[in-house]
Amino acid sequence: MSFVEPAVTAEIPLLKIENLKKTFSIPTSLFRRPLTLTALEDINFTVQKGETLGIVGESGCGKSTLGRCILQLIAPDEGKVLWLGQDLTELRSEEMRRKRQDLQIIFQDPLASLNPRMTVGEIIADPLKTLRPDVSRTERRARVIRMMEAVGLLPEMINRYPHEFSGGQAQRIGIARALITEPKLIVCDEPVSALDVSIQAQILNLLSELKDEFGLTLVFISHDLSVVRHVSDRILVLYLGRIAELATGEQLYTDPKHPYTQALLTAVPIPDPKKARERNIVALMGEIPSPINPPSGCRFRTRCRYAITKCAEVIPPLEEISTGRLVACHRWKEID
Repeated sequence: MSFVEPAVTAEIPLLKIENLKKTFSIPTSLFRRPLTLTALEDINFTVQKGETLGIVGESGCGKSTLGRCILQLIAPDEGKVLWLGQDLTELRSEEMRRKRQDLQIIFQDPLASLNPRMTVGEIIADPLKTLRPDVSRTERRARVIRMMEAVGLLPEMINRYPHEFSGGQAQRIGIARALITEPKLIVCDEPVSALDVSIQAQILNLLSELKDEFGLTLVFISHDLSVVRHVSDRILVLYLGRIAELATGEQLYTDPKHPYTQALLTAVPIPDPKKARERNIVALMGEIPSPINPPSGCRFRTRCRYAITKCAEVIPPLEEISTGRLVACHRWKEID
């Protein structure tokens, strides 16, 4: 029986994550039980067609793990990953393989993600060769050339090897590889963090142009709120495997509700020295706790200046404080 892809409607988001949980077993020694690292817990959100959802947080908060769970590169322990209403976690390997055409990823380290033994043309064509074997060699090459031109690479570079390119050019190759199958959703896993600032702006502008040109939906992962601000329609703030806040970019930057979001925003540099001196700095206290032994109750409480006894005893629910705006904090109403 052939599978008919359901249409995208207002009722069915392109992507919906329900109660997602992911843990990892950490071996210690031959005579002790392995430790459990909780990377993600109780993750719920949706992504609509044509939207860019930014996911931000410090290193170790679970951003990349979440991206890989969305793509089923790693399997979650619990919860659902609904693609057009269909749960990807229940698909067999061959069924999931067919979905790969619609779900692609751009990696953080551009050079490390490219096979040094393959030419640029071979690298870009590889997903198409694997997922669309019906496409002829001639057509495959033509598509590769068109995609190279779309990302700003000259067609005569097709037979060069990755080591002959700069970091920015290598990331353009990675973007072309992700786009070659004409996907509906691309997970961008910190795609500019390894690049110079000037090159970051070029890649961000390129992603925005490609999104409009190809009708893409993006999940953009970054630790840098200043980067996410320019590309995201909504932003999800992740802390130690749990959602702290979810809001539109404008809401998050003008009126952050969670103290963790406030601290992240004040860490963003301001080019105007006068404004930088005038703003209220909300410094983060201490280091991020270990996900092997996270704090009880609110996971942010050990670094929060607003923490009270309740914060140590009760996990704050992800509360909808206005249409589409969510925050997980017992004291959000009292925070300026």
